[in-house]
Amino acid sequence: MNIYLFIYYLIQFCGHSWIFTNMIIRFLSFGKDSLADTFYSIGLVMRLCQSLSILELLHILVGIEENRFLPRFLQITERIIILFVVITSQEEVQGKYIVCVLFFLWNLLDVVRYTYCMLSVSGTYYEALTWLNYTLWIPVYPLSILAKAFAIYESLPYFESFGTYSIKLPFPVALSIYFPYILKMYLAMLFAGKIFMSCEQALNAIVLEFTILRRQKSNQ
Repeated sequence: MNIYLFIYYLIQFCGHSWIFTNMIIRFLSFGKDSLADTFYSIGLVMRLCQSLSILELLHILVGIEENRFLPRFLQITERIIILFVVITSQEEVQGKYIVCVLFFLWNLLDVVRYTYCMLSVSGTYYEALTWLNYTLWIPVYPLSILAKAFAIYESLPYFESFGTYSIKLPFPVALSIYFPYILKMYLAMLFAGKIFMSCEQALNAIVLEFTILRRQKSNQ
């Protein structure tokens, strides 16, 4: 199973590293002009990586990956909804600068996380990388939540004008589902999930700090 996990983490690391490097090179080469077509240049690889991340829920359920199921489920679900439902379905949203910002934050976290996971499966540990993996989220994760919320806000006028995903069931049900209302409710759920995830990750960071201090005392 360690070989399988190593290959999985390696694939994810390569995918997110390619996205991250591509974004930086394009920005250095074309400046602000590169931001508008970020989705068109890396969107396919981004969708593949996020779709593949669903396997991580299966890893947790079968016990080959040590992680809490609910926080990981919330994180993966948030990304799938934002990427496939909000961004991919609305071409007008794909050219927004916020998409570039969101992708940058996601991949910054994922490059570090998959590097750490890949090395830990092979039995290699670096304290600096471990510290970075458990603390980088403190400034980046709240920013990604704000970026998600802003992406949803930017998409609302297009969902309202085009009626995407809004349906009206025929008689005798006579029920209308107005998708912008669902997105607005999801915004509230997004911030509630952010509070839960922050508490969970803060606990992990505290445990890590105690572990590092214990190792340092034992080595003295």
